[in-house]
Amino acid sequence: MAAELPPLKWSRVTFDGLIWNFKFPEGWGARYPDEGQTAADAPAGYITLLWDFLSAGNFRPPGTNFFLEILDYYKFYISQMHPIGMVRVRHFEFVCHTMNIEPTVPRFLVFHQMHFSRGFYSFMQRASVKKIFASTPEIIP
Repeated sequence: MAAELPPLKWSRVTFDGLIWNFKFPEGWGARYPDEGQTAADAPAGYITLLWDFLSAGNFRPPGTNFFLEILDYYKFYISQMHPIGMVRVRHFEFVCHTMNIEPTVPRFLVFHQMHFSRGFYSFMQRASVKKIFASTPEIIP
């Protein structure tokens, strides 16, 4: 799988900024990747966290109980998840909390199904689920 993935392209300054901005404890042992490494090349005992997990997916280590339950239910690791899958899990969790509903795997399964493509797991909306908005709501100034 590593041959199918592009090498990681970010600078040491960007990595150090990420560690600083997200306040990763030194004890976590976050490592800057070696030249030419891909997301599949994490050394033993390490996982790959993609920038999109932290920025677009709003993931913060350690993961929430709900997120860990999703990983446990589907039996894959965070390093095997596509960033879009992360966004969908976190979005579902935010919506549940906004509505004062506990996010659970059975509730998640009502709306989403697992999808596997190009070596990564993600989630798609179930075709049988009715969409709440058929068009973009009009914004009244």
